[in-house]
Amino acid sequence: MNHVSFEFDASRLTTGLPLAVTPSATLLPLGKIGSLEARLATSEAEIEAAQKLRFSVFYEELGATRQEAHRLDQRDADRFDSICDHLLVFDTALPGPSAKQIVGCYRLLRQETADATGGFYSADEFEFDKLVARHPGLNFLELGRSCVLPAYRSKRTIELLWQAIWAYVKHHGIDVMAGCASFHGTIPAAHAEALSFLAHNCTGQDEWAVRAVAKRFAPMDLMPAEAINAKAALTAMPPLVKGYLRLGAKFGEGCVVDHDFGTTDVFVVLPISAISERYITYYGGAS
Repeated sequence: MNHVSFEFDASRLTTGLPLAVTPSATLLPLGKIGSLEARLATSEAEIEAAQKLRFSVFYEELGATRQEAHRLDQRDADRFDSICDHLLVFDTALPGPSAKQIVGCYRLLRQETADATGGFYSADEFEFDKLVARHPGLNFLELGRSCVLPAYRSKRTIELLWQAIWAYVKHHGIDVMAGCASFHGTIPAAHAEALSFLAHNCTGQDEWAVRAVAKRFAPMDLMPAEAINAKAALTAMPPLVKGYLRLGAKFGEGCVVDHDFGTTDVFVVLPISAISERYITYYGGAS
């Protein structure tokens, strides 16, 4: 693995204030690899830059349907942007202000904020609320809108994001990470082997079971278990899904076709207690 320099200071984290920007937040990184640094957005300009990056990837590169407002502003934006924390990856070797150095982003929504502002983003596709209600003593974090520019889609960028997420999780006392991950395209059968592998081997059971909402449910078990080549299935999975699997995540029952974004979405559930000690040590030390 690449060597990762990592330092943690709770003062770097935002506290869920309106516009997800805390004036007192510092510019110190949550993680650093070479010229890449990860930290939370500290200004509206940085959030707007992240929205433009998402537009570039989701709409211009991957072909998401352009709503009129998105087309005019050249931004991917919704009501959740004002209540989420925005984890950003900067390439400090690029010229210009910080907003011009953003090459990746992740959106983080804590349970306390979701409860106060109308729920989680993923609840439109999966029965997330039922999962949360089943665990009244646990603190959930929703991760979403993961986006990295093509030139930075590498192992070290993913490692950097997880370093920063782990710091955030420790600081806020998060017990469970959850949210949607996507396969490109709106035909689940095109990902039959990968989806079937998840369905047969990685579906959350009992207390961690969660289903796609009935009106949007599409089956994932498209092939019998004995017909699946595990190596081929894993190779075919998006890097984000493979990253979740390595950490010990389970997946929901059923997938959802998102025609607006041109994706097939699966639901990820990752209890902190399920993460291997070696990953906890690697991503910042045991708490």
